[in-house]
Amino acid sequence: MQIAILLFEGLTALDAVGPYEVLSRLPGTETIFVAAEAGPKRTDNGVLALVADKTLDEVPSPDVVVVPGGMEGVQVAMEDERVITWLKKVHETSTWTTSVCTGSLILGAAGILDGIKATSHWAAYDRLRALGAEPTAERVVRVGKIVTAAGVSSGIDMGLTLVAEIAGPEVAQAIQLGIEYDPQPPFDTGSPAKAPPELVELVRALTGSGRAAQQA
Repeated sequence: MQIAILLFEGLTALDAVGPYEVLSRLPGTETIFVAAEAGPKRTDNGVLALVADKTLDEVPSPDVVVVPGGMEGVQVAMEDERVITWLKKVHETSTWTTSVCTGSLILGAAGILDGIKATSHWAAYDRLRALGAEPTAERVVRVGKIVTAAGVSSGIDMGLTLVAEIAGPEVAQAIQLGIEYDPQPPFDTGSPAKAPPELVELVRALTGSGRAAQQA
């Protein structure tokens, strides 16, 4: 089974690395970072870089596709015809097409989410709706072979959900134990439904109206 994780300039690192840490441990799989052009892609903090070993043309039919998000980088990817054309093509034959955070906006731009439930970062729901999807606040959403995950850290949950579908719950649980994924956050403010209104507004203000909608 071949797993292709899309990279582009300005992606959020954990959107890609979270699923990678889970899916790369699935027995009998090959996990590849791909991009329109091979080479390093800087993440949205401008410091860390992830490396695409293959171009999109070199990976024409992956079994699993993972699309991360990432602030302004998402907008650039949405406007890159090479990325959109590749996604449309590989989705026709993929076993699973997935996204993390605002990566769902890229799927939406490719017409993959038309009329179906999907999720994204909470600040991007309006943009997701404008792209034809039905936004939901669920952390991981599966509709047929399409799986979308909410903001950043939910990519780990998505990966474990996918492993359970592919190899069964015991394998997924073993991987969860192996990476010691046992979240115990110091604060219960991980979603706008839990955070006080002033904190939600602070996040919106810090990211800016445009950046908040694209935050990954």
